Amino acid sequence: MPTVKFEETRCKGCGLCVHFCPQKILRISGRLNPKGFFPAELVDETKCTGCMTCARMCPDIAIEVYREKKGASRG
Repeated sequence: MPTVKFEETRCKGCGLCVHFCPQKILRISGRLNPKGFFPAELVDETKCTGCMTCARMCPDIAIEVYREKKGASRG
């Protein structure tokens, strides 16, 4: 399962990641970050496909997506 990490202090809440997410699982949060912006957040991690569209669209490089390597053992 992919993991999405937001660097909330970098996010200015522009909404590009929210708009372009094909799964529609991102939203702008209702809390302020230290810079006074409402950062984006992941709503449902279980529906994330790891497509990385959110990270590619972020102008502030505030999103990282980690995917499990194929064939990696879980043990």
